[in-house]
Amino acid sequence: MEWFTEALNKYAVFSGRSRRKEYWYFVLFTVLISVALSIIDGITGTYESSAGVGLLGGIFSLAILIPGIAVSVRRLHDIDRSGWWVLIGLVPLIGWVVLLVFHVQDSTPGTNRYGSNPKFASRTLAVH
Repeated sequence: MEWFTEALNKYAVFSGRSRRKEYWYFVLFTVLISVALSIIDGITGTYESSAGVGLLGGIFSLAILIPGIAVSVRRLHDIDRSGWWVLIGLVPLIGWVVLLVFHVQDSTPGTNRYGSNPKFASRTLAVH
């Protein structure tokens, strides 16, 4: 949960780098919360089948849109790619596969043009 809240604390920060751990925990908790809200929408009758979304799920999706894009851009920065690569996700299937491959890659070691390696920085903080 700490990694999810860390990504939310950087709500619209598109600079810097995010570790794989931060990105994937953000994705995990977003999916879990979305499923829970869908169940609640179904129980309360606020799910609209023609739109494919419920009231709570829709509000959550809008609220998480900017942090989701921001953490994805920072994750791309971590592998030394431009944040503009996130737009390839607009290409159906192929774009999603490319982004998945990018998001599972390990960090660029050391410092790159987007900053220092967050994996190394968190280890040094934990040691001290």
